Amino acid sequence: MSTTFPRARKSHTGYSVEQVEEFLEEARAAYTADRGSLGTVTAESIRTTAFAMEKGGYSTKHVDAALERLEDAFAARERERAFAEIGDAAWYAAARASAQEILNRLARPAGQRFSRTGILTDGYDPKAVDAFADRLVGYFQNGKPMSVEQVRAVAFPSKKRGYNEGQVDLLLDSVINVMLAVR
Repeated sequence: MSTTFPRARKSHTGYSVEQVEEFLEEARAAYTADRGSLGTVTAESIRTTAFAMEKGGYSTKHVDAALERLEDAFAARERERAFAEIGDAAWYAAARASAQEILNRLARPAGQRFSRTGILTDGYDPKAVDAFADRLVGYFQNGKPMSVEQVRAVAFPSKKRGYNEGQVDLLLDSVINVMLAVR
């Protein structure tokens, strides 16, 4: 029986033990591989990894925390590799260009920053998303404090005719990429 992470109670769901263990083994192999080789596991792929749920599976809180640390480690390694290949000036220029794309999206008027869902479909509450978007603008333009963890943990209530969740999530992923790039 695996004990990599605490388990949820048998009556509660957690992440699939088998899937988590397989992913961790793949990540371990990718991280210990030759530093010059490009693996299939990246900081971004770690962020978008999902596991099936099962009764008595691994504690989601503990696995999620471990994945965040793993993402940070892979991002640092990817940054080191890029510095060696293209130089830090080119790396930071790419990060600035990504940040500008984010700011261009967030410069749209409140309520119009993302497409809306259909009349019978839930999406993210535009007011909540716009409020967080204003905080992101403060971070990028005025250096107001914000952590990667705050971006990772943001949750928006749902609302009919809300913002398209995929678009918002993609922007948040881009924000995390930029934040990890300049750490």
